Amino acid sequence: MSNITTTSPLQRLLATSAGWAPLALRIPIGIVFVAHGAQKLFGAFGGYGLEGTGQFMASLGLSPGYLMALLAGSAEFIGGLALLLGLLVRPAAAALAVTMLVAIATVHLDKGLFMANNGYEFALALLAAAVSLLISGAGNASVDATLARRAD
Repeated sequence: MSNITTTSPLQRLLATSAGWAPLALRIPIGIVFVAHGAQKLFGAFGGYGLEGTGQFMASLGLSPGYLMALLAGSAEFIGGLALLLGLLVRPAAAALAVTMLVAIATVHLDKGLFMANNGYEFALALLAAAVSLLISGAGNASVDATLARRAD
């Protein structure tokens, strides 16, 4: 008889051995993403809402602009909430990483690195945090870890 244990795809998705470190990324990065998503979706915090953000995205060639704004805003808002809760962190981090790659490529890359010129440094930092969470998982202080322990 083998000692190999089988794990379900859900168990592999939720599993993490990263300890407490991801919490230090999840909370501030989750707050930032929720706020940016709320700007796009609801016009909160001085944002332009779906209509204004959609027009901006269409001007960049991302069309239909309204749908692209809805997708980006939803990824940021819902993904940020997922990071805060530590729930389905890997899929949320993957969606956020793709969103940041698109933002870098379409909005910031041609403006250089620095934020003072609307460059990509902030989006790059958010991308790095999302990729880190994609690799590590949610860590101990998370709904994912609790669900993974229950699944064992």
